[in-house]
Amino acid sequence: MNNKKPYSILFVCTGNICRSPTAEAVFRHVIHARNLAHFFHHDSAGVDSHHIGQAPDPRSQQATLSRGVDMSDLRARNMRPEDFYDFDLILAMDESHLAALKRMAPADATAEIVKYLPHCEHSEGCVPDPYYGDANDFEHVYGLIERATNRLLKKLGH
Repeated sequence: MNNKKPYSILFVCTGNICRSPTAEAVFRHVIHARNLAHFFHHDSAGVDSHHIGQAPDPRSQQATLSRGVDMSDLRARNMRPEDFYDFDLILAMDESHLAALKRMAPADATAEIVKYLPHCEHSEGCVPDPYYGDANDFEHVYGLIERATNRLLKKLGH
């Protein structure tokens, strides 16, 4: 029996209704498909509280569902102080989220806090916010996240 604690990852964006729930849903889908779910704990959160309790943006849900990834069970939540201790890795979708997380983090936080795409050795610097865009923007975000998920798992030895 393996008593090792699952590696925990928190995906973070602004309101936790577009990018970070997409990242969590894609990650969840891939680790289940690869029978790796027991190795990981995952969640997503936002750095602001405008959408707490809401389901992901319908356009995000459409972009993921069209690829067989269901995220309808996810609900937006805000960052909590304990997240900086409960998670091993906190992945910020862009520079503004990274800056907000570093301001929020307690001095003795144990989580590694980094930008998502660069951490995954992805050529793009951030996951762009599709909120004010159209369906193509949500599709682009999905593609970035899907590639980053595969790179992240490879980086983590899976």
